[in-house]
Amino acid sequence: MKSGRSTVLAALLTIGAVMVSACSDSATQLVSAADPSAGVDCGGKGELRAGGSTAQAKAIEQFGYAYSRACPGQTVDYVADGSAGGVDDFIANELDLAGSEAALDPAKTQPERAAERCGSPAWNLPVVFSPIAVTYRIAGVNNLSLDGPTLAKIFNGSIGSWDNPVIKALNAGVALPALPIHVVYRGDRASSTASFQRYLDSASDGAWFAGGGDMFNGGIGEAATGNSGVATALQSTEGSITYSEWSFAVGKQLPIAQVVASAGSAPVAISAESVGKTIAGAKFVSDINANNDLVLDTTSLYRPVDHGAYPIVSATYQIVCSKYPDAATGTAVKAFLQAAIGPGQDGLDQYGSIPLPASFSSRVLAAANAIS
Repeated sequence: MKSGRSTVLAALLTIGAVMVSACSDSATQLVSAADPSAGVDCGGKGELRAGGSTAQAKAIEQFGYAYSRACPGQTVDYVADGSAGGVDDFIANELDLAGSEAALDPAKTQPERAAERCGSPAWNLPVVFSPIAVTYRIAGVNNLSLDGPTLAKIFNGSIGSWDNPVIKALNAGVALPALPIHVVYRGDRASSTASFQRYLDSASDGAWFAGGGDMFNGGIGEAATGNSGVATALQSTEGSITYSEWSFAVGKQLPIAQVVASAGSAPVAISAESVGKTIAGAKFVSDINANNDLVLDTTSLYRPVDHGAYPIVSATYQIVCSKYPDAATGTAVKAFLQAAIGPGQDGLDQYGSIPLPASFSSRVLAAANAIS
């Protein structure tokens, strides 16, 4: 790996026999007690090199444990140094697979450069899905419902008070105070910001005009660093609202708003069931020609058609070669993904991500099985 990526933000996760011995009993119970090698075609190189997205680091920890159980002696070393770094290192042939919140970008010639590195087309396989929570602090308000257009207007400053008629209309019977809204946002680069802004752009019916990316563009509010920073800022100011990873919000016991999705008028809370419905209804750009490059049509996530589906969901891709120049690497990558999509999904919600529903996992598994 490039030495420049060894920063305090990068976490080296050595997943395998060493990690297995360090796992707690509770982590061990996350993997199915059934035959761990069932459905996993073990073999190939003993150690895979992987890296990229920090958002999926905990999920990869679970996947790596499932892989090492299924294929004793085979390990994955994952460096969580960000999606951009992972993609760059994959294209430079420094990684066997990479994790990224965004698919390979044609505008940056990434698919072409990845295909040159692979000697075959590179595929984007979405395996990790994590909900983004909208959290708030309003004394005496234990239930709050918001929708895409309203969230966009809150986070771009068009709505500035909690007793605004638009918010009151979504919260009949709730005593909302005449209190200024204090927006808190991630001031550092964050995948949660990128996902949240993509949702606002897609689900707000034009109310979000600030653009996207992993830096917040709303133009208002208080910046804070990391999930911990935004939580501290939220808790210190009455009337605050922010967004964060679901697992962090739950761990900090922050009030979480329910979100009204485009599919219906009822507000939806985050749960394995509600996010599972969103994943099950996801569409692929490749549905046009039914190939195995499973780039998501993100509109299908942010504007789900199923009632009871939670709409603010972040997806992370595993970027792989469809056919590796080294057959041993291809065999090991396939086995790792089989373990990730299979036993690695058990209890994944305890790590802040949502297990793949059967209808979705079967499509992704078919693509993984085609890797050589």
